[in-house]
Amino acid sequence: MRTPRQAARIVVLSPSGSVFLFRENNVEVGIHWLPPGGGIDPGESPEECVRRELREETGWTDLAPQRLLCTWEHDFTHQGIPVRQHEHIYVTTGPQRDPVPEYPEAHWQWLSPEALGALGEPLWPPLLPGLLAAGSATEPVHLGLVDRVIG
Repeated sequence: MRTPRQAARIVVLSPSGSVFLFRENNVEVGIHWLPPGGGIDPGESPEECVRRELREETGWTDLAPQRLLCTWEHDFTHQGIPVRQHEHIYVTTGPQRDPVPEYPEAHWQWLSPEALGALGEPLWPPLLPGLLAAGSATEPVHLGLVDRVIG
């Protein structure tokens, strides 16, 4: 039995189309790339969560979610607890700049659309290059439960 967990992330696109992502590595998931974000606190909306997480993880306070890109669910262990995480993924645009992260050892990178498509390492959310290529006129995509996160 997995504990439900709500989370939200925000994909930041530069004017040239590059995407800001963190590269993480853990025992269970391995190396993967993901946008800033995290767990939704009690009483917090997904939009409030991404603003808070973006501030905590990058120091940026001038960006806000512009639209919901997708939702998805995945299973993993968070702080020793097996969870089924439901994520809201938002998109915004902003200048291509360095973060002033709370955790300066974080590995981050601005990736061009070509580099993003050729990563060869898993992305959270999955299918991110295709979702971004679909453009801003699309409705949010609901990916459902993704059993295995692949690149």
